[in-house]
Amino acid sequence: MGNDRLVAFESMLSEIQKDYVFKSEEIEKLKSQGKERSATFKQHLTDKLLYQRMLSLYEKHGLL
Repeated sequence: MGNDRLVAFESMLSEIQKDYVFKSEEIEKLKSQGKERSATFKQHLTDKLLYQRMLSLYEKHGLL
């Protein structure tokens, strides 16, 4: 059971890290197009901030 949880955690962590990079890239793309006020930009920014918070908690607890 413990090993399954570790595998699930590692999978989730990997997905969060990939999504964080993707959202960051999309934000930069939208900024370069002058679309900082679009709903898509705001959603990507919200997601990025959420992932950033999650990653900082993992780091705080020694999981990164």
